[in-house]
Amino acid sequence: MRALVADDDPVARVILSRALPGWAIEPIVVADGVAAWEVITSGNAPSLAIMDWEMPGLDGPELCRRIRGNPASASMYVVLLTSRDTAEDIVAGLDAGADDYLVKPFRAAELRARINAGVRVLTLQERLAQQVVELQQALANVKQLSGMLPICSYCKRVRGDEDYWQQVESYIADRTDAEFSHGVCPNCFEKMRADFEG
Repeated sequence: MRALVADDDPVARVILSRALPGWAIEPIVVADGVAAWEVITSGNAPSLAIMDWEMPGLDGPELCRRIRGNPASASMYVVLLTSRDTAEDIVAGLDAGADDYLVKPFRAAELRARINAGVRVLTLQERLAQQVVELQQALANVKQLSGMLPICSYCKRVRGDEDYWQQVESYIADRTDAEFSHGVCPNCFEKMRADFEG
């Protein structure tokens, strides 16, 4: 996983850029809010961001608002890492769109735990998105059977998508989870008996 690190403090950037690889996270380090926004809107943005509040160009809360307002980055997990420690600051940071808030100076173990929480959230989001795709595919398959079904009046075969004819049960089995058990109806049984005896 990759993480954007946006902080105008060179010491904080060095500490984070050295710590993250040990937690299996590749850092992308920038020194101001404008550069951070360029990374976020680059089309290949990381899914996690650790950013300072006070930075040149764009500050942390403004970046959070932009991230949440941009559909391409709205699901990014954002940790505000700042020296601002009042209750009002924490509320303002979270209201701006941060997912977590950590006050400097921070303990590495606490930051790692909070990042791990973010990774869990991102993993769950990814799984949910995959399940939505699978449900949409399943729904599309079900919808294939909701329209008109071209069937032969004589042999009762169905014309498939590739314009060839197949048995009804094969057609339905290919498009649903239906299973078939075969039997003989009374009318067909009498006809078959008459043909056999004749």
